[in-house]
Amino acid sequence: MDEGPSIPVFSAPEGILFDFNYGCRVQVPVSGWRVKMIDLDTFNILLNERVEADVVIASKRKYYVRFLLEVFDGDRLVFSHAFDATGKRVLLRMEPWALGDSLAWIPVIDAFRKQHDCELYLPMDEDLQSLFRAGYPRLHFATEEQLATRPGSYYATYYCGLTYPFSERDHQPSDPRVSSLQDTVAYLLGVPREERRPDVIVADTARVIAEKYVCIATQATAQHKYWNNPDGWPALINYLRALGYRVLCIDRYWRFGNDSHVNYMPAEAEDFTGNHTLQQRASLLRHAEFFIGLSSGLSWLAWAVGVPVVMISGFSHPSNEFHTPYRVINFHACNSCLNDTAVQIYADVFVQCPRRENNPQPFQCTASITPQFVMRVVDRLIRDQRQASTASQI
Repeated sequence: MDEGPSIPVFSAPEGILFDFNYGCRVQVPVSGWRVKMIDLDTFNILLNERVEADVVIASKRKYYVRFLLEVFDGDRLVFSHAFDATGKRVLLRMEPWALGDSLAWIPVIDAFRKQHDCELYLPMDEDLQSLFRAGYPRLHFATEEQLATRPGSYYATYYCGLTYPFSERDHQPSDPRVSSLQDTVAYLLGVPREERRPDVIVADTARVIAEKYVCIATQATAQHKYWNNPDGWPALINYLRALGYRVLCIDRYWRFGNDSHVNYMPAEAEDFTGNHTLQQRASLLRHAEFFIGLSSGLSWLAWAVGVPVVMISGFSHPSNEFHTPYRVINFHACNSCLNDTAVQIYADVFVQCPRRENNPQPFQCTASITPQFVMRVVDRLIRDQRQASTASQI
């Protein structure tokens, strides 16, 4: 992680420097002065030691803590400062900003901004920015290059994301395996935990496909996220087509994987893959009857624009993602390893089945999800839509 400025950026009386960039940080000009750090919410003393001159002292905890920082010369209180970000510049980083993570976390980040009434800056790629600028006008989105040209110091810096190993506690207050994706960052930023749908405003609301259609996404960033039943997608797509829907695959990649596992777009679907912008995908999703996907970014995007989502996932527990009544998981098989504190899954490893790595039937969590099971869930969704439509006409 980029730990920010090498020395604290704000000046205090008698030559003291301090800030909250990557923890509570302080530098004193005289050896032997005592630095005290207190959590104002839990009333725990986190540090109370004499320090050397011109050495940066930083708290171990790098996530949000409402610190009280005090500096003493003997019994004399030289400086006291309680964390208060009101009107101040705060930087929030995440590397890299993945689609699903950003959709999950931006509303939590904005809740932090409101709670502290601060000026919150987020470095983010242009394509992702396009999803959030209109819905979050008070957040300052910019690329890394743009932020580098903007003068001014940050009062505090925080890093959103999952820190490996998940048992690490200096960067995250709670194990991500026991929280939803949104709640993990709510704990990290100290805001109330609740499900928050991101405010994504679709720029182009024109409908371009006259017929009824369903969007699907079959690719993911790791093999355990895929629907690993070889009969799954072909049978389901043919069923949807028999019901009168066009089926559009809106993944970015037509082919994705590594040397041992290559995944192709189902031949039965219409090819809408390619390097389209996220706003273009959001526009296509907006007019879909519903969306069928995995525990991946496009499912979060469909949910954000208000499309009913059928989510097929076995490696994650249903509590891990946003709530959808059309969540598909087979509890008869091995499942929910992502949310098992005895298991560590790494984001940069494409093929990993931690419980069955050297056993038969790897990825049985989704291999055991039959197309008939998903069809039944789709039938219920369609029935719910028809009932809602009838009720609205009464």
